[in-house]
Amino acid sequence: MSTSRKTAVVTGASSGIGAVYADRLAARGYDLILVARRADRLAALSGKLSETHGAKVQVLVADLEKETDVARVEAVLANDASVQVLVNNAGFARLRPLAQSSLNDSSSQVALNVTSLTRLTHAVLPGFLSRNDGVIINIASVLAVHSLPVSSVYSGTKAYVLAFTRGLQDELANTGVKVQVVLPASTATEIWSEGVSGVPLSALRPETVMSAENMVDAALVGLDNGEAVTWPSVADESLWTKYDAARSALFAATQTGTPAPRYQKA
Repeated sequence: MSTSRKTAVVTGASSGIGAVYADRLAARGYDLILVARRADRLAALSGKLSETHGAKVQVLVADLEKETDVARVEAVLANDASVQVLVNNAGFARLRPLAQSSLNDSSSQVALNVTSLTRLTHAVLPGFLSRNDGVIINIASVLAVHSLPVSSVYSGTKAYVLAFTRGLQDELANTGVKVQVVLPASTATEIWSEGVSGVPLSALRPETVMSAENMVDAALVGLDNGEAVTWPSVADESLWTKYDAARSALFAATQTGTPAPRYQKA
């Protein structure tokens, strides 16, 4: 099936990072499928993007923590051959010590940040491979490589996103399907102002907080430049190069059947 325009699917699209991705992709000529829980926000954004960019916008009101809602989005991704881009942006944080957290809060983070992202990627990938074309953008976090006393679950979910994406990149290296993982630091979105995360925006040093617009624009430059891993706020690119090289060296050092000398009895 050929279409004159391509479609980008953005999850968590009703505000913040997702809404900016929707705007920027519409400006690049994509039609859109916007996925989020808040119907009123999606309707307002849909109208704005249609008027501003002339994009055809479809709205999918869905809570990606729920099985039935994930299944509805999966069906669209699996069956709409116009879909060329998937932005797995939906996610949230509950930043508090595990002992002070509810199991529901922890399970919800895993369901949204890990399970739904994996399922939607599964759904879209066969079509991308059959067309040998497509882009998957997974939004992780700098906390994928660093855990705080309040971020054990959140950091764990974002570490999964990073590891999952890196493995997928290797799987797809010889295809026309591109996969990017983006690791933002603190970004000004409604999650902070609503107190959803458990940490108010006012608790962060202003100079450490990036606007959603700057974050997405930087990430898209990284995508255009062919980056597999994008750190929007990191100026010294060599830091990631050294980190990744050390990771590879550490893994190589594990490839022996002999216990390290420090673990051997005298």
